[in-house]
Amino acid sequence: MVRKAGPILKGWKFGAFVGSIVGVVCVAVYPIIVSPYINPDKWKKISKDMRESQGIKQEEIQPGNMKVWSDPFDRPGKPGNK
Repeated sequence: MVRKAGPILKGWKFGAFVGSIVGVVCVAVYPIIVSPYINPDKWKKISKDMRESQGIKQEEIQPGNMKVWSDPFDRPGKPGNK
């Protein structure tokens, strides 16, 4: 006689199990992906402060003497531009 290892989840228990896994993934993803996307100014400030405290100048660490990236479509009428 072959016996199964454990109980099989059915009905609401299966739904609760899958829902809890999805919930845990969402809670883990929010501070990594969603928060910086919603409020990028906070993360730009953190990056700037960290570079200043470490003495890193972005122009000096660019590979191949390339200039620091800037938006090529930066126009005066575009929202967010000066």
